[in-house]
Amino acid sequence: MVKRVLLASPRGYCAGVERAVETVERALELYGAPVYVRKQIVHNIHVVRELEARGAIFVEEESEVPAGNTVVFSAHGVAPSVHENSRRRSLNTIDATCPLVTKVHAQARRYAADGYTVILIGHSGHEEVEGTMGEAPESILLVESIEDVEQLHLGSTDRLAYITQTTLSIDETGQIITALRHRFPDIHAPKKEDICYATSNRQWAVKEMLAQVDLLLVIGSRNSSNSNRLVEVARAGGVDSYLIEDESEIDERWLEVPETIGVTSGASAPEHLVVRVCNWFRERGVDDIRPYELDVQEDVVFRLPVELRRELRLAEAQ
Repeated sequence: MVKRVLLASPRGYCAGVERAVETVERALELYGAPVYVRKQIVHNIHVVRELEARGAIFVEEESEVPAGNTVVFSAHGVAPSVHENSRRRSLNTIDATCPLVTKVHAQARRYAADGYTVILIGHSGHEEVEGTMGEAPESILLVESIEDVEQLHLGSTDRLAYITQTTLSIDETGQIITALRHRFPDIHAPKKEDICYATSNRQWAVKEMLAQVDLLLVIGSRNSSNSNRLVEVARAGGVDSYLIEDESEIDERWLEVPETIGVTSGASAPEHLVVRVCNWFRERGVDDIRPYELDVQEDVVFRLPVELRRELRLAEAQ
């Protein structure tokens, strides 16, 4: 029944992901294999497997890296304790934390130093949240929902500020912020919202597409926060949506009724996975595959981590 496929734009890699993946690639070129990576460099299993094939070794904790070796910290950021543990083990560290996550870390430290109790809006267990809370664990409280806001027990004289994880649902986060402001009218807000430009743009692109599609496929891994949020945005707009790692996870039963399929990808999903999904539809006779483009140009570029840039300059000078 499928007659056409519309491709959301913008989609796929953001500047922070590009930077993180390139960091591991350049480190492998510079130091040779193995280069260790703490956690998944970005939340996409295809990216992880491709880097493993080139010599990267992914570990859960810095304590698993042999003393004196090179370790890259993922785009999601780490707590100060991870840096300290790495120094004690004499590890050569390269911090690939997305600069937009680093900004949230800096906000958390600044608010805590100024005597604020910091409310972090985010998802428990996510690496970004763990890293941010590690900046000032005695001063940061996590909320995941409006219900969590209602259950906060804070004194009337507490100085409060809020920050957010960078990969949240814009709409849901807005509702939580409204609830916070209702309960705590004097709560201090970041000068600029923390949800990153790429997360916002991809959610907006999906919203704009929904009226034109009968079903949305989101290419991304299960542990990718921003990819899961795209599924939620579509479903909240009344359109069925499924998260898939790649074309092998498409269930043809989903396609028995829909005529127009939307396809997008999370900020950590490489474009070649979109190409593979498009080819999957072409092999089944769908020739009308075209972009559904918005007037949004993403021209953000982040420089490689300073530690890596310094070593690359030294290598070039030799």
